[in-house]
Amino acid sequence: MKFGVVIFPGSNCEQDVIHATRSLGYDSEFIWHGDTDISGFDAIVLPGGFSYGDYIRCGAVARFSPVMAEVIRFAEKGGPVIGICNGFQILCEAHMLPGALLRNSGLKFLCETVPLRVEKSVCQWVDLPADTVVRIPINHNEGNYICDAETLARLEANGQIVLRYCEADGTRNPAGSAPNGALDDIAGICNERGNVFGLMPHPERVCDPDASGTDGRPFFTTIVEKLALVGGSR
Repeated sequence: MKFGVVIFPGSNCEQDVIHATRSLGYDSEFIWHGDTDISGFDAIVLPGGFSYGDYIRCGAVARFSPVMAEVIRFAEKGGPVIGICNGFQILCEAHMLPGALLRNSGLKFLCETVPLRVEKSVCQWVDLPADTVVRIPINHNEGNYICDAETLARLEANGQIVLRYCEADGTRNPAGSAPNGALDDIAGICNERGNVFGLMPHPERVCDPDASGTDGRPFFTTIVEKLALVGGSR
């Protein structure tokens, strides 16, 4: 199993992903944003950070990096792709996922650990029982997910909403549990096929039991198990 972690100018969480995946026993290597060959990788990670300085919009410039054409082709063939924080923003800008990420509702950068509720979804990256509550850090300025009513209804109907912000006991505040103001408390979504997954929280930061806990592990181990069943994607 080999993860490819894409580095854009301004990425700053790529080392965290490398450490997390290698600590779980998987091979993991960097992919440069200018690369046009990503063969040999079983899963692709777009890490957090501030790609291209977040100029224009978060992820708007990174979307045009040469590597993204290959990432899109990889995903269209069924290859698993996960975008974390800035990676989620890039996936939306590349139209690999619907919707957009706006400035947090309070117009403040958020850095805290939050409870998240796992929803019943088609996502291939997460296989935790629905209503499981995990605690994962967030670290963003533009995590306020938004989409139109038709898209939201389609996400719900197709089982594409993977994670929602919630209260500690798994319930949702009627006034909203998302610290960033995200629509319908959405913290992560996937495409209809379930192989492309974007989320604002950072699961790679909670994979080490000696440092921060293990709530993020299932976000990497599940896809490995699924690929093993089908013989990998390479």
